[in-house]
Amino acid sequence: MIENKEIYGVNTSFMDEGNGNDVLLLHGWGQNKEMMSLIYEHLKDRFHVWAIDFPGFGESEDPPVAWGVEDYELFLEDFISKNHIVKPLIVAHSFGCRVAIRYAAKNPENVRKMCLTGAAGIRPKHGLDWQIKTKAYKAGKWFLKVTNQTEKLEEMQKNAGSEDYRNAKGIMKPTFVKVVNDDVSDILKDVKCSTLLVWGEFDTAAPLWMGKQMEKEMPDAGLAIFENDDHWAYWHQPDRFNAVLDIFFKGDEA
Repeated sequence: MIENKEIYGVNTSFMDEGNGNDVLLLHGWGQNKEMMSLIYEHLKDRFHVWAIDFPGFGESEDPPVAWGVEDYELFLEDFISKNHIVKPLIVAHSFGCRVAIRYAAKNPENVRKMCLTGAAGIRPKHGLDWQIKTKAYKAGKWFLKVTNQTEKLEEMQKNAGSEDYRNAKGIMKPTFVKVVNDDVSDILKDVKCSTLLVWGEFDTAAPLWMGKQMEKEMPDAGLAIFENDDHWAYWHQPDRFNAVLDIFFKGDEA
């Protein structure tokens, strides 16, 4: 059932169904609650499952100002409080993992377990080539701005950055910048709940080394690798992913 409720000042769309212990499904950047539908349908007969459209995605309103991950974490806290959700199991993908990690680190007693797939949140260390390109871009942008070459500046900015950045509209563009510059490395040690990390072997958005680092630094984490798959392993192999979830969540049914 699709519902709408004001959460942290934003009209928010979500689905919930079922009975038992609560399960929260958190989608990735540029996605929506429907991207978690195969997990939702699989779990709803044994759990009370919630699938959220984060502000700025799906049928939820945009945030009122540019949000960072910490704002999305506060949004999640408010969602959990207003819906009387108790010690949830969390399943998250990509950007949703950033929010889940921050929530679990801040509220270690309030998360039963987490499954994170293709988890974003660790900023890669860039080499010299990247640094040179970045400085050249900033210099070119400055030159076009001070010389009032507005059309060329707009074209340059339009073609710059990742596909996610170019696709972002309005307030979601500066939101994206804040989100991708967030780094959860320092708080991984504070995630106390049992955490299953599911990774595609050839994930380029969140490379496998990030999963290995999370496994190493989280106190109670294990890593499952889906061979020959990518950032969307959970979506490409839903039966396998759900079977892994069943094993991980065994004994957590109310």
